[in-house]
Formats: sequence, structure tokens, C-alpha cells
Amino acid sequence: MADDQALVRTGFRLILTMRGIDVVGEATDGAEAVEAARRLRPDVVLMDIRMPNMDGLEAARRVLEQNPDCRVLMLTTFDLDRYVYAALALGASGFLLKDVTPEHLAAAVRLINTGDALLSPSITRRLVERFASGGDRPAHAPELPAVHRDLTALTPRELEVLTLMGGGLSNAELARRLTLSEATVKTHVARIFAKLALRDRAQAVVLAYETGLVSPGGPAT
Repeated sequence: MADDQALVRTGFRLILTMRGIDVVGEATDGAEAVEAARRLRPDVVLMDIRMPNMDGLEAARRVLEQNPDCRVLMLTTFDLDRYVYAALALGASGFLLKDVTPEHLAAAVRLINTGDALLSPSITRRLVERFASGGDRPAHAPELPAVHRDLTALTPRELEVLTLMGGGLSNAELARRLTLSEATVKTHVARIFAKLALRDRAQAVVLAYETGLVSPGGPAT
């Protein structure tokens, strides 16, 4: 858990430990978070976006570079924080507002620990539409990692699924739209992730925008 506010860390630690989730370490800034993650190898890191010395974006990038199996959940004070899009593109699995309820905090940690992304497709789409043009990205944000952009690796059906994911459709909605079972949709999604080296659905939506499959500001698919 990385946050420069001691009260936040204490409160979150109490909430999580009372619900059976072990907090293996704490950090007061991004640099400490990177070192703690390297040493402790946690399953999940709660990472504040705005911290001294090294912000949460750069810290998240380094943590995920060192431990690709780790899941990073970003903490922010404001909904649709301008840093959140960059965090998703870097590989974070979602974000939480700091006024989250205790139940939601514990559920979120458990959710991303299963390998899922916290953000619903519609929320991710709203974030990407706002920030995909790059105009609102923080000037000092780290460079986003090069993602696999060779969409020719996808079958026509997989390309269709990725486009619809970028439009904000859930697996259930994809199944209805394509007249497929949810199990078949999940198989297509898993293959897309593997072929394009994507961590989760959030990155898939980002990629759909950045490769032009979906246009920012365009109508919902």
C-alpha cells in the first residue's frame, strides 16, 4: 500500500485486515513503493497517484516492469483524474476513489487479484474518450510502454470482438450482439489478450482507441 498520508494507510490497513486480506507492507512515496514491491512481491499494490519524490504513475510502471504478475490498483481523490488514463495505459488494473466504502475496497482488491479489471467497460470508455487524444495527459507522465499494435495477428472475429470491447460492451452484451455464448466470447477475449500482450480489459479498450478501431468522441458501438 503506497500513500503519503498516514491516516489513509492506517485506515485502509484496518479495513483490509479486518476482512481477511494481508497487508504485507506500506510506502510513503513512489520510490518506497517500488522498493517494497521488489522486496515483498505482493499480489496487489494499492498505489496513490499523487505522491512526493516519485508519483504513482512512474512507480506503477516500474512495479509492473519488475513483476508483471502484480496487479496495481490506483487511488485518486477525484473522479476521472487526468492521470487515470495514463495509469490504465501503463497496465494498472483499475482505480478507486479514496472515499471508497470498506466493502468496496476489499471487494476491489479481491477482484483484481483474480486477474480481472476493476473498471466497467463503460467507465473505461468514458476515460479513454476524454484522454486518448493526449491533450490532458500530465506533462511529466512517464512514456507509455509500446503495446503490440499488429492487429493482423487477430482473426476477423477477434478484431470484431476487440472493436466492440472498445465501444464499451461487456461480455454478456458481446454475446448478445454476436449471437455467441458467453463462454465463446470469453475464449475470444482471452486469445486477444494473449496475441496482443494485454493484461486486462482496460488495456484492451485503450488499445482499441489508440489503434483507431474506435474513435474518441464517436457514438457508442
